[in-house]
Amino acid sequence: MKRISAITLITVLGIASLGRGYADDSTAPNYTKAELNKLAREAHSSVEYRALAKYFRAQQAKYQQQAQEEKAEWERRSENVSGPAAKYPRPVDSSRNRYEYFTYEAGQMEHRASQYENLAASVQ
Repeated sequence: MKRISAITLITVLGIASLGRGYADDSTAPNYTKAELNKLAREAHSSVEYRALAKYFRAQQAKYQQQAQEEKAEWERRSENVSGPAAKYPRPVDSSRNRYEYFTYEAGQMEHRASQYENLAASVQ
């Protein structure tokens, strides 16, 4: 009975450690600006290029999420526009500007991720 419990425990711990590895693999690393610049300068292998692409894909997803949130806020504020006499920048204008900024940044991150994915594919 104790042998079965020990084997079960070892199996469960092994599966848990594998699951932790998948969780770490699915999240992109957080680089400082200096680390990111250094990695971009010194990247020569497909692994390094994929790491950069993964980072920029994560940034793209973050900016897309922020853009969607801001779009909802923009739509909410559009319902309460007080007329043309309102002083610029109106809250609706600020939300629109933030939405456009996040959309632009998401596009930039997508472009950079694509570049590194192409480099990773060409190095292999």
